Amino acid sequence: MSKFNDLFFPGGHKLGIERSRTTILLIRHGECEGNREGLFRGRSDFPLNDSGKLQARALAEAVSTLSPARVFSGPLSRATETAQAVCDRCSIPLEIRQGFNNMALGKWEKRKKSDVEQEYPEEWRLWLSHPERLHISGAETLSDVQRRSFANLNALVNYHEGETFVVVSHRAVLKPLLAAALGIGEPYFWRTHIDTASFSILTHEKERGYCLVSLNQTSHLEHLISEWV
Repeated sequence: MSKFNDLFFPGGHKLGIERSRTTILLIRHGECEGNREGLFRGRSDFPLNDSGKLQARALAEAVSTLSPARVFSGPLSRATETAQAVCDRCSIPLEIRQGFNNMALGKWEKRKKSDVEQEYPEEWRLWLSHPERLHISGAETLSDVQRRSFANLNALVNYHEGETFVVVSHRAVLKPLLAAALGIGEPYFWRTHIDTASFSILTHEKERGYCLVSLNQTSHLEHLISEWV
C-alpha cells in the first residue's frame, strides 16, 4: 500500500465493513503568469509557465500513488496541461468538462488586482469579505459556479461509483464546489485555502454523502507562491 493510501485511508476494511466509496482528487492547476503577475484570470487562457509545468509533473507523481482511473478537466489550457501531466504519468484518459471551467469575471478579467482595488473600491471590499454577494457586470456569480460545478461532480460520482478519479479546475471553482459538497453556508469562500498545483481528497458514500479527507496538499512542491486575495 502506498504512503498516501496509508496516510489518508488507514486500516482499509479491517473492521469488515464493506462500502462502495468513491474517491475524488480535486486539483488546482499549476502556476501561470496570471498568478505571478497578480491578475484576475477568469476565462482568459493563460498556459502554464515554466514553474507551473514543473509543479504539474510533481503533482502527477504524487497523485499517481492513489491510482486514479480517469481525469476530468476544465477547458482552459492551464487546467488541461496540468491534467495531461496526470494522464501521462498514470496512463489514463482525459475528458474535458465545461462545468469545471473557471468563473467568468467580465470586466475584471486580465486586470491587475491592485488596479481593480483602486477602480472598484466597493466591489473590492466585497471580494475580500463576502464574495458570494459580488455581482460584476458580464460575470458569473459564485452561486452560478457552484451550481454547475456541483451538478457535474454529482453526475460523475453517480456514473463512476466506487472509482478514484481526478477533477482539475480553478480556485474559484473548487472552493464553491467544496462548500456545496460539505454543506458549508455563506460566507464560505475564504474559509478554505487552495494553492496552485495542490490536491485535496473527497470521498463519497451513498449512505453518508461527501467527506473531506485532506485539503490543499502541497508537500510535493518545492516552490510555491501562495495567493491570498
